[in-house]
Amino acid sequence: MTMLSRILGLVRDIVIARYFGAGAGADAFFVAFKIPNFLRRLFAEGAFSQAFVPVLSEYRAKKELRDVRALINSVAGVLGAVLLVVTLLAVVGSPVLTTIFAPGFIGDEEKFSLASEMLRLTFPYLLLISLTAFAGSILNSYGRFAVPAFTPVLLNLSLIASAIWLSPLFENPIIALAWGVLIAGMLQLFFQFPFLLKMGLLPRPRLDYRHEGVARIMRLMLPALFGVSVSQINLLLDTILASFLQTGSVSWLYYSDRLSELPLGVFGVAIATVILPSLSRKHTSESSDAFSKTLDWALRVVLVIGFPAAIALLLLAEPLLATLFYHGELTELDVAMSTLSLRAYASGLMAFMLIKVLAPGYFSRQDTKTPVKIGVIAMVVNMVFNLILIWPLAHTGLALATALSAWLNAYLLYRGLLKEGVYWLQDGWGKFMFQLLFSLLIMSGVILVLLQYFPDWLLMSVMERIGYLSIMVVSGGASYFVALYVSGIRLRSFLVRH
Repeated sequence: MTMLSRILGLVRDIVIARYFGAGAGADAFFVAFKIPNFLRRLFAEGAFSQAFVPVLSEYRAKKELRDVRALINSVAGVLGAVLLVVTLLAVVGSPVLTTIFAPGFIGDEEKFSLASEMLRLTFPYLLLISLTAFAGSILNSYGRFAVPAFTPVLLNLSLIASAIWLSPLFENPIIALAWGVLIAGMLQLFFQFPFLLKMGLLPRPRLDYRHEGVARIMRLMLPALFGVSVSQINLLLDTILASFLQTGSVSWLYYSDRLSELPLGVFGVAIATVILPSLSRKHTSESSDAFSKTLDWALRVVLVIGFPAAIALLLLAEPLLATLFYHGELTELDVAMSTLSLRAYASGLMAFMLIKVLAPGYFSRQDTKTPVKIGVIAMVVNMVFNLILIWPLAHTGLALATALSAWLNAYLLYRGLLKEGVYWLQDGWGKFMFQLLFSLLIMSGVILVLLQYFPDWLLMSVMERIGYLSIMVVSGGASYFVALYVSGIRLRSFLVRH
């Protein structure tokens, strides 16, 4: 389901690039969409989920069903009330938010006004998608992963439909995308209601701030706001600084980030979503050995998938961007500039995926203080690198700074788990890394050889680009998995229940 969602997300971005390119209107929409989307990742899928799931898992294990329902009802009431107030303030103060998150737009009246106008439509998405994430957390805690994983498909379908069919109805067609975001938020929330109702857990909101579980979740959320979503904060800082650069910089970062998000979302986020309730249950049952083995399994899966994905993005950045986006309104310059930032993001892809897997090792134990300390360190380092690299490398420097700070974040999270004694390396890591390195070298060699035989990607027809890229992807992927098999790694060994 996550794979389907991410593929449709890629189709969505192809459609947006075709119809709107990387001009002032696209820059304005990406800012208007990124603000609530950033807060969604930071608040709903980030801090809230990481605080709520462990508490809900504990209630399931130690209390009665009526207590679980009381917790869900109280959280729904408090969460809904807080989000409603925040949304109303944001809609009224959209120009202020645009000034804060895209200060570079201030001198451009067209982009500033357009971003502020669209933000009034897109910000209510935060309220709707946060409640959707709340419903999804309940389903995930009970092992119902498919429904929440499918829900983002509705956002992608809504934006695709808005770009193709709704945009011609507006004087400024880009406004249709903002309406598409709002419509998607409503669809995503209502879609999950029947499944919660069937489980007997459809929330009946109660505004109970004093509920013991609500108080614990709020205490856990405050530090988690930074700890779990530092990479998102860094990406938003990139957008703020990019707004000062030449027109198109925000869009170049967006398109390149979206490609790097594909493997991150399909595997990194999916594995993290699955292991959080599992780790929470193992911590509650005081099974330290099982806790460590689950983390070890997740790390190996992420390495097997993340490393080849990162190398493929580095080597195939231009062919991928040209094939997917170079048609309609997108120009040769847009492809070239997006290629530079995609390679920079790809250098940090493995770190982004490790963060997604390592962070639940803390949150499942209701430890939110350690990740926030690490997160603050990484965020400060990211800002330093931003200021150093933006001058010589422009938008590419912003992407590279994000990658470097992500590696620091991942390393500190990993070292902390080792020092606390909750994770230790299982047997066979030396052999595993040798096998993985051998397979990556084989794959890289195959791709590099094939690259020598293909001409300038921007001079090809669309069908030629699709055909040549398919050959390279299939050849690279096949050589990697064959090399894994020859070296002794069996993928079925990772298909175990945790």
